Amino acid sequence: MATLMSGSRVQPAACVVLSSSIKHHLGFNSLRRSNCFFSHFHHSSFSFRRSGARRALSVSMSVSPLEACVKASITVPNKLGDCPFCQRVLLTLEEKRLPYDLKLVDLSNKPEWFLEISSEGKVPVVKFDEQWVADSDVITQTLEEKYPSPPLATPPDKSSVGSKIFSTFIAFLKSKDPNDGTEQALLSELSSFDSHIKENGPFINGEEISAADLSLGPKLYHLEIALGHYKNWSVPDSLPYVKSYTKSIFSRESFAKTRALPEDVIAGWRPKVLG
Repeated sequence: MATLMSGSRVQPAACVVLSSSIKHHLGFNSLRRSNCFFSHFHHSSFSFRRSGARRALSVSMSVSPLEACVKASITVPNKLGDCPFCQRVLLTLEEKRLPYDLKLVDLSNKPEWFLEISSEGKVPVVKFDEQWVADSDVITQTLEEKYPSPPLATPPDKSSVGSKIFSTFIAFLKSKDPNDGTEQALLSELSSFDSHIKENGPFINGEEISAADLSLGPKLYHLEIALGHYKNWSVPDSLPYVKSYTKSIFSRESFAKTRALPEDVIAGWRPKVLG
C-alpha cells in the first residue's frame, strides 16, 4: 500500500516546537538546541545578520503549511526516499523556513489520489493556492517569487556552475569500460567546480547559500554514496575545494533533515548500474 504521511507537518529550523512524531519521522532522537527559537541559532541555518531575516521569520511563522508530495523510502517505512529533486525542494522550504505538510508517496504503487494531482506520476509536487505544481525547477522558482525572503536566487552568470556534474557522474557510474573517458569527464567537471569555489566560495554565489547550491548538493550526495559503493571511488584529495564544499553543504541542518538514507541511494541506483 502506498505510504501517505498526511499528518506530517514539518516546521522550519527556527521553530518553537517540533512534535515527537516529526522528530521520529526525520530521524531525530532529541530536539537540537539550534531547532529552538529561543536557543542558540546555528550560523549555517539562521542568522539575524542576514538582510531581511526578521521579516522572513515573521512571514514563515504566519504562512499556512504547504503540501509537498515526495518519494518515500523503499528500505525503511515512513522515511524520505532517494530523489535528489525532492530534496532540492525540501531544502528550499527549509532554508526559507517555511512550514510544510509532507506526503510520502510509494512510487512503486502510486495511489489514485496522487495520480489525480500528478498526471505523469512524478515527484516532487507542491500545492500553491489550491493548484498542484510539478517539476523542481518550477516549484523552487515559485517559492522564490511567492516567498522572496530570505533570497535564494542565483545570479544568471553563476546559475549553471556545476550543472554538468550530475550527468557526467551518471555516465561514469553506469560505465563498464574503465577506458571510455567517463571518469575523466567527471573529473574535468569537478576540477572546474573546484576552481570556481576556490575563487568565489565557500558557496557558488559567494558567502551565502543560493538555489544553485540547493540543486547541486543532493546530486553530490548521490555521487558520493553511489560511486563509493559501486566503484569504490571518491573525490580525489587534489580537489580540496570540492571536498570542503560538500562538507559545508552536507553539514547544514536543512540538509541533515531532508537527506535520503544511504541504503536508499544505493538501492535507487542499483537497476541503472546492474541493469
